[in-house]
Amino acid sequence: MSQENVEIVRRTLGHFMEAGEPLWEVIDDEIEVHDHDIPDRGEYMGQAGFVRWLQDWGEAWADWSVHPQEFLDAGDKVVAFLRMKATGHSGVSVERDDAIVYTLRDNLVVRIDYYNNRPQALEAAGLRE
Repeated sequence: MSQENVEIVRRTLGHFMEAGEPLWEVIDDEIEVHDHDIPDRGEYMGQAGFVRWLQDWGEAWADWSVHPQEFLDAGDKVVAFLRMKATGHSGVSVERDDAIVYTLRDNLVVRIDYYNNRPQALEAAGLRE
């Protein structure tokens, strides 16, 4: 089952990068999004909350791209490590390694935890380096 979860996350990220929108067929109606990188806007609930999180995140950047680097199976969780490249509205460029911990149940993503810190993401998924 957990390898299946990894494939769901791969498909989800791939679809998002190609289409610019979530792969709704694998997103639970009551999804929770916890952004540990944006302290003042940390929690978003339901599919409308998920959309709001994506908008809030995207508004911070004039241009951005995310490149998946690695996927780790953690049972009902999958950790996706990403290389994020972005340019702020001021013209300042950022390149950093971020991570998303996806929690899945019944082949649906029920929770997303976004980190800009690999060790925190691993700890949240119950893994260690």
